[in-house]
Amino acid sequence: MTQNQVYILAIESSCDDTAAAVLCNDKVLSNVVANQLVHQQYGGVVPELASRAHQQNIVPVVDAALKKAGITANQLQAIAFTQGPGLLGSLLVGSSFAKSMAMALDIPLLAVNHMHAHIFAHFIDEPGYSKPQFPFLALTISGGHTQIVQVNGFFDLKIIGETTDDAVGEAFDKSAKILGLPYPGGPLVDKHAQQGNPKAFAFTKPKIPNLDFSFSGLKTAILYFIQKNVAENPDFIAERLDDICASIQHTIIEILIDKLKLAVHETGIKQIAIGGGVSANSGIRAAMESAQKQFGWTTFIPKFEYTTDNAAMIGIVGYQKFLEQQFETAEVVSKARIQF
Repeated sequence: MTQNQVYILAIESSCDDTAAAVLCNDKVLSNVVANQLVHQQYGGVVPELASRAHQQNIVPVVDAALKKAGITANQLQAIAFTQGPGLLGSLLVGSSFAKSMAMALDIPLLAVNHMHAHIFAHFIDEPGYSKPQFPFLALTISGGHTQIVQVNGFFDLKIIGETTDDAVGEAFDKSAKILGLPYPGGPLVDKHAQQGNPKAFAFTKPKIPNLDFSFSGLKTAILYFIQKNVAENPDFIAERLDDICASIQHTIIEILIDKLKLAVHETGIKQIAIGGGVSANSGIRAAMESAQKQFGWTTFIPKFEYTTDNAAMIGIVGYQKFLEQQFETAEVVSKARIQF
C-alpha cells in the first residue's frame, strides 16, 4: 500500500438491504448487498423485520466485502456508514457495527447522508462512466425522495425542488399495487411498460408551481381510472396491463422531464445527473438520453448497481470526507430524518 492509497469500508443499512463495500480511494474493490425477501409477503418493508435481518446479515456481508476486496480489516483506514435518512432501527444496526469496528481498529469514523451518496455515486471511478463537473443538477428519485438539487461542490448542495407529498418511487409502487402486481411493483411496471403503448391512456399531470413535485393526485387519478374501467370490464387490467403501465410510466417521466427543463432554464446549468433507486427505470434512462440530444444537456446515468441502495455510494462520500478530515466521534447519532 502506498501513502496515497486509502482503504475505506462502507456500510449501508438505511432500509431493507444490508450492504458493505471496500473502496481504494475512488475505486470500488467490492460491493456486496444482501436483500431481504421476507418483506414481499407483506407488500412493503416491515421495519422490525428489517432491523432483525440487518443484525443477521451485517457480519457475513462485511466479511464477504473484505474477502472480495482482497484485504484484511487491519488495512482499513476509515469506516463510513449511513447516518440517515432511513428506518431508525435499520440505521442503528449499521451505525453500531461501524462504531464498534472503528473503535476496535482505532481508525476514523465517517457519517454519510444517504441522499448525498445517491448523488455522488457518479464520482466512483468506473470505466466507461464520466463524472459531472461542478456545478450540476441532480435529480434524486427513490421510494422515499424526489428532489432536484443544485450541486456546487461535494459539501455545497442546495435543494431547489422536491415533492410535496408522495415520492416518485411511491407513485410507481402504489400504481403497481392498484394493478394487483406484487411488491416491489415499480420494476414490474417498467417491465410491462416496455411492451405497451405509452399513449394508450392519458393521465392529467399535476400543476405544481416552481420546481416542486406532487404525485398523490396522479395516484388517485390512476385508482379512479382503474376502478371505472374494471367496473365496465372485469378483465380490463389483464387485457391492457402493458398499455396501462406504459401510460403511467410515460406520464411520470413527462412530469420529471418538465421540471428538469424548468430547472435548467432557471439555473442555466445543463449538466444533469440522476440517482436513486428509480433511476434504474429503463424509461427514465431512455428519456434522459433523449433529452441530451433534444435539449443539448449533458446527462449522467449511473451504473445500474449504484442506483439502488448500496454501500459503494456511501464509500465515495466517505472518501471525500476522509480527505477533508470530517471525522465523527462514537457519540454521532443515527437520524431517520436528516438535514440535507
